[in-house]
Amino acid sequence: MKDKIKKINQLLVKHFGIPYRPKRLPNSIDTLIATILSQNTNDKNSYQAYLNLKKKFKSWEELADAPRNKIEQTIRVAGLGKQKSTSIKNFLTTLKKKNNKLNLSYIMKMNDKDILNELTSINGIGVKTASCVLLFSLDRNICPVDTHVHRTLNRIGLVKTKTPDKTFEKINGKLPEGIAHQFHTNLIKLGREICKPAKPLCSVCPLLIDCKFKGKNLDKVNNVRNESFLLLDSL
Repeated sequence: MKDKIKKINQLLVKHFGIPYRPKRLPNSIDTLIATILSQNTNDKNSYQAYLNLKKKFKSWEELADAPRNKIEQTIRVAGLGKQKSTSIKNFLTTLKKKNNKLNLSYIMKMNDKDILNELTSINGIGVKTASCVLLFSLDRNICPVDTHVHRTLNRIGLVKTKTPDKTFEKINGKLPEGIAHQFHTNLIKLGREICKPAKPLCSVCPLLIDCKFKGKNLDKVNNVRNESFLLLDSL
């Protein structure tokens, strides 16, 4: 599988380029909260919700002490306000109760598996959210799997899985060293711009020759909408 991933990554980089990444990686708590906000909405809405939180509350400590309904009102633009505000407040209060402060620096010394177990033990935090902390804040060679990554890798034929978490299990540990960020980011771009859920733009896909998807749409494409804004590289 490692060789297949390497080839897919090379083709994606050739098409999309090496994605932008800030020199200073975001704080783990920032990444975790932003990832919760990103669930089932686009990055622009979740980024606005994140900015709203930063503007409304002077610190994550103040956010942790805020009433849940006040958090829900602040992040309304991202949708699923009750669910997301509950997850955010539960995460912050659990972390504060455990460490007497809001700090995730203690996980930096853990291995990838232990960090995943540590974070997903908190109610409301799933594998995707925890793996985003690993990649975007801790620079681990871990590829988070959202709906885009899951869909594209199944269509390509790299995996045959039913859920994003199962795809995550299949591919992680098999990534060539140092490619996780570009692989993850370019797969998201592929899923947003070309390999769409309905009527994918297969005629312009850089993976067309290697793709195993039987429902290819080879209609001519005049232009592809650029979806370049990525939340977790913008914090």
